[in-house]
Amino acid sequence: MLFMHAISGRARGVFFRALALSSLLLVHFAAGSAPALAQDNPSGLPLPRFVSTRSNPINVRVGPGTKYDISWNYLVSGVPVEIIQEFDTWRKIRDADGSEGWVHQSLLVGTRLGYAAPLIANGEVALRTNRAEDANIRARLAAGVKVQLQECDGAWCAVAAGQPGERASFSGYVRQEEIWGVYPDEVFD
Repeated sequence: MLFMHAISGRARGVFFRALALSSLLLVHFAAGSAPALAQDNPSGLPLPRFVSTRSNPINVRVGPGTKYDISWNYLVSGVPVEIIQEFDTWRKIRDADGSEGWVHQSLLVGTRLGYAAPLIANGEVALRTNRAEDANIRARLAAGVKVQLQECDGAWCAVAAGQPGERASFSGYVRQEEIWGVYPDEVFD
């Protein structure tokens, strides 16, 4: 602040007002980009969060209510989606393709599902027998294969590939970064 002594009192006032305004804007924008706290949402749950569709068909609307137009429909249940906003009993969701729209909360369930998302284009995701890069590979999952997320430790997720009750299901461990439907470093069981 030694340079402040060299400028006039009027210029000093302008400088401090500009500094205060820029600090206020910085705080405003930083607060606007922060994740919503659970107590600020109608559900009391944090945003964003992953869930899946409960039933079929599901109308996805352009706004939070039945008076809004239908954008598209989900024709199957069990689609992993991300809730990014809440309004009363309506949830704004985003799917793996990045499409966004509104659905009623009763059409969603907290079951954690995801998709295999290889880091390499046209690649596969290794389903391993243990949580280690050198563990045996039980199966290779093509991009977009749906998995049931059983638990994640921040680096690895225990998953099952295939529909519940199918004989051909495979279970094992996948690197967390290769799944769409779980956040980086997220831990749950």
